[in-house]
Amino acid sequence: MALMGWSDLIYVGIGLGLGLGSNLIWRPRQKSPQQPEPEPQYQPTPQEIYLEEFDAISEQLKQTQLAYQMASEMSQFKAGFLARTSHELRSPLSSMIGTLQLILSDLCDDPAEEREFVEQAHIAALKLVKLIDEIISVAKTEHGSETMDIEPIQLAKVLDEVDDLTYLQAANRSIRLEISPPEPDIYVLADRARFRQVLVNLVDTAVAQMEEGSINVSVHPSPESGYVHIWIDDQRSVSAWSESWDLLKHDLDSDAQSGDNSKVSPGMRLLMNQTLVSLMNGRLEVLAVPSETEECNFTRTQCSIPLVQQSAVIS
Repeated sequence: MALMGWSDLIYVGIGLGLGLGSNLIWRPRQKSPQQPEPEPQYQPTPQEIYLEEFDAISEQLKQTQLAYQMASEMSQFKAGFLARTSHELRSPLSSMIGTLQLILSDLCDDPAEEREFVEQAHIAALKLVKLIDEIISVAKTEHGSETMDIEPIQLAKVLDEVDDLTYLQAANRSIRLEISPPEPDIYVLADRARFRQVLVNLVDTAVAQMEEGSINVSVHPSPESGYVHIWIDDQRSVSAWSESWDLLKHDLDSDAQSGDNSKVSPGMRLLMNQTLVSLMNGRLEVLAVPSETEECNFTRTQCSIPLVQQSAVIS
């Protein structure tokens, strides 16, 4: 192969220079897609931060005050329950001791009177056993040994059962008992047997303490509070029912005067019912409601029980 001359080398160099130069020609730079600028985050002002913290502290304070109030009321309730229980147990015991002392001291006129005293002691003993059984049942439920079957129950059916169990006693005493049926779609969260027991006790107690008049049972749902309020309105004396604690004091005095040991007193029954209702997350209150005339007041016992929302019933 012949060697290239100077002219050929010059042409080759020019060609190489043109080829390399083409790659070095300036081209406009392509821009990358523009990213959206992040929006500035809102920074609360110091005043807004202060107000938010103040609201949180206020809410915590309200919750603390509510918890303290509930604890205080529960402490009062426990003290009242213990005082009432000790009185109820002491009364039949004192009766038994008194009658047995008469027999042991040979103070009976004849065997017939001695047998009468023995029968009285036997009745007092039966009352004592019954009372202890009821207290133990409530205590076991409160302690958790006997569990409650809390479930949605139709309130109308429960009140029908209460009517069947109480109307005869009211009729025998010529007392008009009226239980207004609630709407069939009202359901409450409760233990069916114990809830029915509480309502029957409330009606029975009112019937037993009245000589005449009427008892009205009505239902008042309160969706905003989450409760159903059941009112038992009767015509007992307002002076003995202004507060549940006044009721206890009244019963202590009346029991001592009457000497009737055959039944659990209304005050003790009220405390038992309050315990059962509270275990179902409800409340039982005795209210004095004045009517249009000051001389004719009536008593309202309010049983508040958790309301089941309709969505929960449907599901």
